[in-house]
Amino acid sequence: MLGFFHILFTGCFFVPWDEVSAFDGVRIRLVNGENKCSGRVEVLRHNQWGTVCDHGWDLREADVVCLELGCGLAGSALHGAAYGAGSGEIWLRHVQCSGHESSLTRCASVLHSNPPCTHENDAGVKCSGTLLMPTLTLLSPHAVFSPGEAVRFSCSVLLGHYLSEFHLYKHGVSTPLVTQRVDQSQSQTRVELTLSDLERSHQGSYSCLYRIKGSSPSQLLSSPLSNSINIIVVELLTPQHWYNTSIDAPVGSVIKGHSFNITCSTQQQYPGGSFQLRLIRSNGTVRQSLPALTPAVTFTFPSAQSSNEGYYYCLYRVQLGGRTFVSRESQPLPISIRDPDPVLSPMVISWLVSGLTFVVSVIVIIIVAKVLCNKEKKPSELERETRTCVDNTYVALSINKL
Repeated sequence: MLGFFHILFTGCFFVPWDEVSAFDGVRIRLVNGENKCSGRVEVLRHNQWGTVCDHGWDLREADVVCLELGCGLAGSALHGAAYGAGSGEIWLRHVQCSGHESSLTRCASVLHSNPPCTHENDAGVKCSGTLLMPTLTLLSPHAVFSPGEAVRFSCSVLLGHYLSEFHLYKHGVSTPLVTQRVDQSQSQTRVELTLSDLERSHQGSYSCLYRIKGSSPSQLLSSPLSNSINIIVVELLTPQHWYNTSIDAPVGSVIKGHSFNITCSTQQQYPGGSFQLRLIRSNGTVRQSLPALTPAVTFTFPSAQSSNEGYYYCLYRVQLGGRTFVSRESQPLPISIRDPDPVLSPMVISWLVSGLTFVVSVIVIIIVAKVLCNKEKKPSELERETRTCVDNTYVALSINKL
């Protein structure tokens, strides 16, 4: 409806160039600029260069010109003969592009305009030379994440252009991890790119780029990569643990009064972490922590008491990027505290061994002494015979005297 009233007001009508045979073979150039990608816009018709009127001239038309010349995107669409007034014919008036045309010849224009155009209205453009670099912004409130969380980025271009799609790339990966197509019905310069279900492999640096249609319908021009943003995905390993005590204690037990220690260990991943040892017992929970200066730390208990009995768990904690991350707890380590056995205690056993050794020694000495004594007192066979003979002689002599 607005276009209809505009036609009634101007007394003109819009036609696309490629439907006008007189404009076959049109060429475009930029004149009087700082370089080949800036200047006054001129078109060639019937071997004669003419200018373009700046009525209705904006970034959409300027983009088409820059892309057609291989000069990237338009930085500005200039009015009022900014690059000097041309001469000759003004070939185009009220050019109307959507921004997606492959050439200025495919944009609609008017054959006559009211008010009329003069060379003081010659249009100009200043192209970027290449596609402008987009800007990547982190929308998430932090740059450190746990597995399964999502990170949100924003990719934007400073100038308003009709873009095709945005891509999010991880450095070192050739294919985009996220692609967001742009609504072609509006000049969208910013999109949100969300990477969901983060894994440890997603840790690294990210950049974005955008693509825009080139001079042919099937051609997509890619912008340079944006600035980089680094994210960290913290996946803490479950710590391992074990305990040590005297060899006299049964497995899973500690003798009351004896010392024991529990060691927590994990692969060192991030600096500044700490180990927490949690004891769950019948009357509550006890926690204690030690800094993880090494991959393994030891909690020492110099004298086991009944209060040390229960289930022990190890976990690892670390603070990164203002967030606290906690590993999964280790498997439970049950420890029972046993009273020392008075019969089999080391001291009693030592006393028994010492007493038994003493008794055995005394018995051996007595036996040896008796054997030696008996050996001295017991006469030999010759001695017995001699004593018998002597005794008989004495008896015989006594009888003779009588």
